Amino acid sequence: MAYNTAMKPPKRLQSLIEEGLIDTVVLQLMSGKEAAVYVVRCGGDTLCAKVYKEAAHRSFRQAADYTENRKTKNSRQARAMAKGTKYGRESQEAAWQSAEVDALYRLAAAGVRVPAPHNFLDGVLLMELVTDENGEAAPRLNDVMFTPEQARAHHAMLLLQVVRMLCAGVVHGDLSEFNILLGAEGPVIIDLPQAVDAAGNNHAQRMLLRDVVNLRDFFGRFAPELLHTDFGPEIWDLYQRGELTTEAKLTGTFEREPGEVDIAGVMREIDDARAEEAARLLRMQTVE
Repeated sequence: MAYNTAMKPPKRLQSLIEEGLIDTVVLQLMSGKEAAVYVVRCGGDTLCAKVYKEAAHRSFRQAADYTENRKTKNSRQARAMAKGTKYGRESQEAAWQSAEVDALYRLAAAGVRVPAPHNFLDGVLLMELVTDENGEAAPRLNDVMFTPEQARAHHAMLLLQVVRMLCAGVVHGDLSEFNILLGAEGPVIIDLPQAVDAAGNNHAQRMLLRDVVNLRDFFGRFAPELLHTDFGPEIWDLYQRGELTTEAKLTGTFEREPGEVDIAGVMREIDDARAEEAARLLRMQTVE
């Protein structure tokens, strides 16, 4: 599809036009709780502009689990963020946005299927516009139906992306059918502000397992045999033993060591599941 039309540029994109980073704003793709997304033109390129909403105007809770061990510029900033002062909230917001930018560059360099980042200025992330086979903006997985064969193929490819991410030291932390686009060459992972450092975050294992379960449950709707797989613990075990590579042959089975049940861990998983379901319902309302 040729994006030849244009719309009046939003105020937040005006500075990018003045800097010569974009020429025109074509259309708005979506407006969610955390950001609004636009199709923009720059020279001969059609890109995607993700405009982060100010903290006061969005609802995503920057949970301590996600921000644990994220670096701050200095001790003053860390104290302000802990106290929740205006400067602290602004610093936290900047760090939240930078986390996605940093993760995109890091993962793109590692060969993970994410939109290629182009620039970041004034709370706006410029990146590749993921398109489908017809050149249209690619749909999210939750808007697409699959045959069992397609579901198996996409599931396998996304597991490889999860492994690539973990090999690069990153866990997505919120991976589901709502933040994966179906591009012309297959699924592309998006929305990474909550990405965590696999080695530096104590919740990374739990988040990785949840990401993998989300993939299993979604594609299992179309290929039910996937519901009986257990790739998450297998992937994390290989990672912990220093044996995880993109060439690793995964089986989808994992034999757990006998021992006592971690009741606290089970309760955390239940709470996470409830929070995830609430977040999904909000995202569904946004998509609609």
